[in-house]
Amino acid sequence: ITPSTDTRHSIVGNGSEQQLQRELEDVLMDPSVADTGTGSETGMDSLGGGDHGHLLTTASPVPPGSDPLSAPPPKLEMVLPVQTAQESSPTSPIPDEDSVVFSQLTYLGCASVNAPRSEVEALRMMSILRGQCQLPLDVTLSVPGVSEGTVRLLDPHNGTEIANYPIYKILFCVRGHDGTPESDCFAFTESHYNAEIFRIHVFRCQIQEAVSRILYSFATAFRRSAKKAVLSSQQSAPLTPDSDLFTFTVSLEIKEDDGKGTFSAVAKDKDKQSFKLRAGLDKKIVIYVQQTSNKELAIERCFGLLLSPGKNVKNSDMHLLDLESMGKSSDGKSYIITGSWNPNTPQFQAVNEETPKDKFMYMTTAVDLVITEVEEPVRFLLETRVRVCSPNDRLFWPFSKRSYTETFYLKLRQMERKERKSPASDTLYEVVSLESETEREKRKTTASPSILSTGPGTMVPSPPEDDEDEDNDEPLLSGSGDVSKECAEKILETWGDLLSKWHMNLSVRPRQLPALVRSGIPEALRGEVWQLLAGCHNNDHQVEEYRTLITKESPQDSAITRDINRTFPAHDYFKDTGGDGQDSLYKICKAYSVYDEEIGYCQGQSFLAAVLLLHMPEEQAFSVLVKIMFDYGLRDLFKQNFEDLHCKFFQLERLMQEYIPDLYNHFLNVGLEAHMYASQWFLTLFTAKFPLYMVFHIIDLLLCEGISVIFNVALALLKTSKDDLIQTDFEGALKFFRVPVPKRYRSEENAKKLMELACSMKISQKKLKKFEKEYHTIREQQEQQEAPIERYERENRRLQEANMRLEQENDDLAHELVSSKIALRKDLDNAEEKADALNKELLLTKQKLVDSEDEKRRLEEESAQLKEMCRRELDKSESEIKKNGSIIGEYKQICSQLSERLEKQQTATRGELEKIRSKVEGCEKCSSLFNKEGRVRAAVTTAPAGGTEETDEEKEGLKNQLREMELELAQTKLQLVEAECKIQDLEHHLGLALNEVQAAKKTWFNRTLSSIKTVTGTQGKETT
Repeated sequence: ITPSTDTRHSIVGNGSEQQLQRELEDVLMDPSVADTGTGSETGMDSLGGGDHGHLLTTASPVPPGSDPLSAPPPKLEMVLPVQTAQESSPTSPIPDEDSVVFSQLTYLGCASVNAPRSEVEALRMMSILRGQCQLPLDVTLSVPGVSEGTVRLLDPHNGTEIANYPIYKILFCVRGHDGTPESDCFAFTESHYNAEIFRIHVFRCQIQEAVSRILYSFATAFRRSAKKAVLSSQQSAPLTPDSDLFTFTVSLEIKEDDGKGTFSAVAKDKDKQSFKLRAGLDKKIVIYVQQTSNKELAIERCFGLLLSPGKNVKNSDMHLLDLESMGKSSDGKSYIITGSWNPNTPQFQAVNEETPKDKFMYMTTAVDLVITEVEEPVRFLLETRVRVCSPNDRLFWPFSKRSYTETFYLKLRQMERKERKSPASDTLYEVVSLESETEREKRKTTASPSILSTGPGTMVPSPPEDDEDEDNDEPLLSGSGDVSKECAEKILETWGDLLSKWHMNLSVRPRQLPALVRSGIPEALRGEVWQLLAGCHNNDHQVEEYRTLITKESPQDSAITRDINRTFPAHDYFKDTGGDGQDSLYKICKAYSVYDEEIGYCQGQSFLAAVLLLHMPEEQAFSVLVKIMFDYGLRDLFKQNFEDLHCKFFQLERLMQEYIPDLYNHFLNVGLEAHMYASQWFLTLFTAKFPLYMVFHIIDLLLCEGISVIFNVALALLKTSKDDLIQTDFEGALKFFRVPVPKRYRSEENAKKLMELACSMKISQKKLKKFEKEYHTIREQQEQQEAPIERYERENRRLQEANMRLEQENDDLAHELVSSKIALRKDLDNAEEKADALNKELLLTKQKLVDSEDEKRRLEEESAQLKEMCRRELDKSESEIKKNGSIIGEYKQICSQLSERLEKQQTATRGELEKIRSKVEGCEKCSSLFNKEGRVRAAVTTAPAGGTEETDEEKEGLKNQLREMELELAQTKLQLVEAECKIQDLEHHLGLALNEVQAAKKTWFNRTLSSIKTVTGTQGKETT
């Protein structure tokens, strides 16, 4: 790398420059580094090239396969600042052939990074450098078209080179997210000197749309190889015989837990070329894949690491391991895949039991790889010898290398563009054949050309789908077969009568029930009959318990989740990931793992649970599963290191010796033991591999007659297959059990005949008890014959296992205790905080109570004073009312007297007037002066002076007297009106006083007292 002398280009590094330069020279001396090919993922997700990482973009890139120079700009119609190498300035140095030059770029600077392939850190550094850059540098960027080229930074004014970065050292490219200030920026990280220091270089484009074009050019450089260009230019020339043959070396390494928190590689026996494994220890499988010839193909990823006991194992019998890591080695030469292997699971039981001395067994390992240029995945299959010894054995005899290596020859055919799935796809080849060195030697030895196309080495990269109409070598998928619910009306009537009687007394089974069950329960009635047979007719408490269990966490959640997708993949109810079937199955397995802490979840339970789910709701299915596990003894098979299961194997072999002696002797000769083919029969009750029609009938018999029915079915299977099995060897017999036997019973007729044969075989419980005693006797004799050291070692192993189990339980309990303590501490803190808050509230309430009591006393005093004042005012008002009443009475009396007196005077006056009128009428002189109405006539004669004066005086006197009486009457009326007004005024004052008294009783005083009573909880005296 040629750094610029400009101070704006800073190199961040550790150690001296001389040391870094020496280490850089060491790296460059390795020709494999300089000529490293490229790898890429599909599209623009990954950039391979030495240690190339991922190319992450947020905008839509230019489609792969189209010309980046001719493609239209994504948004605006403008000419992007892109020119080919041939159009560059004549003064600039000639860039790499087929390179693309981008101008109008600004270099923002570089910085060291710890995680060169982290998008988050790259975007963070991009944001920092964009925000802190004060003196940006205008540059021109030259991106090569092949992975062997070099990215160059050029001065846009004179075309001189500022810095260069080989493509194989560029690890990661990223652009800013749309909608952010960094949307016009891009960056790449590169390994600096000896790859211990990583730097990120950040650029900004003046035209934002150019960012996608630049990253596309990087992607093209990572994908293309100079060798590919040479080959494409010579397509017209005939291919050499090996031009389409690619050679790979695949190495297998097994690591075991060394008890110190690390995993150590297992050694390989020098003489027998077999791995020596120790039973019961966790292991890791490490696969190294390295291409050794032809153009390098880019391994995109590993999507499966599989393992299985035995040899010539088919795809469906391989068991998927958990992948821990995958990626290129530090030198970029190999692709390394690491997976974890728990040998204590039932499917690996064969390679977890101690192997007899001088014997060995086979183990098959497979790795599925996605190669970018190849249309379909490629599977490399490794068959190795293994020996299993005690976990306490120490390995001190001479061993050779610790890995097993096999060479594979992958033959590819280059595809035409029209044959590809997508014209823009990176796919260039399709697989013709894949052959290992071992198979090639066999083919040469036997001169059999058919091995290449039919032998196990010809590996179709992805397993074909199971086709029930063809007799291929693929095993039958679990959950296969349709079961019709149609049934003869007479059979349904018989079952209907039986169920009616049974429901009347559920504690006693009807006598005719076993005979009907042997013929098979009608599919429409299986759910109800299975629950009655299992004794789950009254399971309300277990239903409630199930609803509680599914809310708890299971320590085996990952194992359950992994097995759900493998359970009944051929059945529509369970085949959809995340569907209702898988969801219910997951909840049942999880609930049982929490319910049965000793056994927990074991592989195989999911198949039985799935069978139950097809006939009843999940709550009832869980109840029946618990009954089968506990009451029918299925869980005993998983206890004490499968001791009871081995006893069942011994009983089966003794029954074979009695019922099928010739087949028993044949198995004895080829070394085939019961545990090699019958493990799934007992652990899954035939539910894992056989058609559903047969599986359902077996569950019918199991629930009716007990787990010993498994022996009947197993013997019937062996007896019907005896002729075929006697003609097979060890491996052929295992294959026959795995593939043809389950497929044979896809036909209901064959399944019915098998179940009839199984029901007709009489196996007494007495005989099984006898064989069980024999087994325990043999075990005791073996223990007694063992050397004391071996016996003690075995006992020590058992105690260690018990100790480990107890320690695990102790850890779980300690974890639960700590969690409980933390929860209690948290609850206690919350309670204390709540208590403090309540205490503060109580103090405030007490203070309020004291204030309220003081206010109450003050108000009581005021109320008493108010009552006294009201009482005085009331007494005063009453006395005034009485006084006014007496005055009014006196006034009324006076008025009545005056009225009487006035009436008398008026009467007297009227009489006197009558007398005067009569006298006037009788006097001639006077009559002439007055008319009939008594008025004085206008023309009157002058009367005698004496008489007139006397009359006038008398009239005046009467008039004066009348005026006085009228005046007195008016004064009396006025006094009466005044008295009435005063009475009304007093009555008004009295009403106001009464209203005030009544309001004083009902207003804020009473409400305050009632609120105080409510707060304090005490009942005060009610004031009246």
